[in-house]
Amino acid sequence: MFKMRCQVCGGTHTKKNGVRKGVQLYKCKDCGHQFRSGIDVSADDLWIAYQQGKQTISELSACYGMSVSTVKRRLQGVKREWVQPQLSGEGFVHLDVTYWGRGFGVLLALDTQTCMPLYMAFVKSETVKDYEAAVNSIRERGYVIRGLIVDGKQSLFRTISDYPIQMCQFHMKQIIRRYLTQNHKMLSSRELMDLIGRLHRSAEADFKRDYREWKMRWKATINHRSLHKDGRMHYAHQRLRAAVTSLDFYMPYLFTFQREECRGMPNTNNKIEGTFTDLKKNLNNHSGLTMENRRRFISGFFLTLTESLDMEKQKPRR
Repeated sequence: MFKMRCQVCGGTHTKKNGVRKGVQLYKCKDCGHQFRSGIDVSADDLWIAYQQGKQTISELSACYGMSVSTVKRRLQGVKREWVQPQLSGEGFVHLDVTYWGRGFGVLLALDTQTCMPLYMAFVKSETVKDYEAAVNSIRERGYVIRGLIVDGKQSLFRTISDYPIQMCQFHMKQIIRRYLTQNHKMLSSRELMDLIGRLHRSAEADFKRDYREWKMRWKATINHRSLHKDGRMHYAHQRLRAAVTSLDFYMPYLFTFQREECRGMPNTNNKIEGTFTDLKKNLNNHSGLTMENRRRFISGFFLTLTESLDMEKQKPRR
């Protein structure tokens, strides 16, 4: 049973002690202090404590002297709905999707210079149409896209080919590591992993030269076939071939950031990954949210982020 906490001694041995001007009064049986119920707090301040302050509903209840049901009811009345903002200017754009289980994700576009959200939408799965809608929306709202930083989905590269595309080098390393694993026994795999490990600090010409030399040196291993039980010849090192095929596909997009016209473009999606990490840390404090409340929480997170970045932009420079 919910008990009011005394504001003097902190005890919960309290009782109702009449009503004055429509406000419930309480009295502490331990120290005799009489006090009013709750603390005067606005719905917006309550939401800020809930979302940005990472306070749970039970913590808000204890802090503001409200019952859990009252906190829930007041939070439910706070409206947070994301609307795609009006845009201006130009720059490079991070694009990515993050998920919570199956069938619920967020597609986000961030300006790489300011980390300002340019587009946010809830998606069920990662489709090319979703990405295409995001790019078109950003362009139609007045933002000039100088280039895009993405992290995989091969069919996407054909759809957004009108823009310079940078494949996230970190995700490229992860793809190759997934195919070859950490404990690769073949010398060819170890050499390829060493080569990929130097990706982030290599010039395009040097990396492509070393990669061609590696492919020539291990051509026989890559193309080696063996007879299987089904009576057919199959490639003996399929995971190595898959890594090579993947690297061949993404090679034209790994060094876009080194072009003269793309100066200032990042080579990874780290900024958007960091934003997703902050969002998930905030959400982890509130387990058991319904789908509607989760959408409202996420919309509120990005609205607050946009507002804080706008305020930062308006501060006078010294």
